[in-house]
Amino acid sequence: MTAEVVDARDRRRYEIRDEGEVAGFADYIVTGELITFTHTEIDPAHEGRGLGGTLVRGALDDARSRGLAVLPLCPFVKGWIQRHPDYSDLVYRAPEE
Repeated sequence: MTAEVVDARDRRRYEIRDEGEVAGFADYIVTGELITFTHTEIDPAHEGRGLGGTLVRGALDDARSRGLAVLPLCPFVKGWIQRHPDYSDLVYRAPEE
């Protein structure tokens, strides 16, 4: 598998490219130091190969390197983080009042 995750900032999404073809994406919104993931999708022709997990891991690794907190509104991203607790430190938590 030759898949790479790229930040397509002009489209506000991370894309996973498989053999040069866009196989899926994770839409996001960046506000200050917060990245909100709103939707993730893998093309049905590429499903079942773990590309969704590779996409989320790459996106979260990039968010970590940029010092961004993550708000996972997308159920796929939220579920992935729950299954990979080593990424839970990225999840945004509202300041206590």
